Amino acid sequence: MSEDFVTVGKLGRARGVRGEMYVTPMTDFPDRFLGMPEIYLRLRNRWEKVKIDSTRVVSGRVVIKLEGVDSPEAAARMSNSEMAVPKDQLVKLPAGHHYIFDLIGCKVFDDGTNLEIGEITDVETYPANDVYAIWTTEGRRMLVPAVDRWVKSVDTGKKRVVIDRAGLMEP
Repeated sequence: MSEDFVTVGKLGRARGVRGEMYVTPMTDFPDRFLGMPEIYLRLRNRWEKVKIDSTRVVSGRVVIKLEGVDSPEAAARMSNSEMAVPKDQLVKLPAGHHYIFDLIGCKVFDDGTNLEIGEITDVETYPANDVYAIWTTEGRRMLVPAVDRWVKSVDTGKKRVVIDRAGLMEP
């Protein structure tokens, strides 16, 4: 069931005396929390739907008030809980952009030979561009900058990425 949800944040410490909590966003879209009627929290090792009473931004940080959480003590018990949304509620990304969880597990193929190179095991994020960490079929780790020069196509539906490895590794 956890594969049906995507973590978008984590509850932080309590704020004030009415049970409000800070949110640590784990998303490129922190405004998504504003106006949400409900959120899923990982409580007792399962996702539970919780109604949201209010959300607001205080000093640049998202603050959330959950239904039934009315004291700092109740809020403290929920601190560090993961927050998630169902996959069908994810923000639609522009063409050419992909969620990291969709890229992990994609098979990687050579553009020239169509031979399998390996599988994406991680995506490292940097200010200039992301970098795909690939575990090759030879058992080595290979890093590929996620830029048009090397990444020729991405099809997360088919779990297939095609790269031009010329200049990155020996054929």
